[in-house]
Amino acid sequence: MTEGTSAKAAIKTRTMEIAVAIFILLCGAIVIYDSVRLGAKWGEDGPEAGYFPFYIGAILCVASVVNLMSALAAARRDHTNFVELGKLKLVFSVLAPTVVYVAMISPLGLYLASTLFIAFFMRWLGKYPWWLVGAVSIGNSVVFFLVFEVWFKIPLPKGPLEAALGLN
Repeated sequence: MTEGTSAKAAIKTRTMEIAVAIFILLCGAIVIYDSVRLGAKWGEDGPEAGYFPFYIGAILCVASVVNLMSALAAARRDHTNFVELGKLKLVFSVLAPTVVYVAMISPLGLYLASTLFIAFFMRWLGKYPWWLVGAVSIGNSVVFFLVFEVWFKIPLPKGPLEAALGLN
């Protein structure tokens, strides 16, 4: 940001505090609901399956209500920006390709999706030459394939490329 310009706020801190408090409150309520479904009492032979999660959910709910009340009470005093528009765009420039990467894992397999993901970021953000992009992105996937599939015998999601190469 240059001198004399003001950054445009994308989201205010108070808005995010309220949103996070409500989100955590909903998560706590879901935990409580499911704990009651499982059984949240002390049975004849000890605690039922939902006993301890019930109290964790209750603590989450209480803490969220306290945070929500605090955020609402600070409404008149807090005018700070949580994030500026320019910085939010930077976050989404990483988040959007990451979401695409996760979506590509199922149809393409982890190794090919990872190769494309690394190559995209190296070329797009790093402006590296194609030979280096290819070497690092392919080399990374080969190393991880050897480590997980060959040495540790941990199968990871594979796609059509691995099937074509007979690596399933």
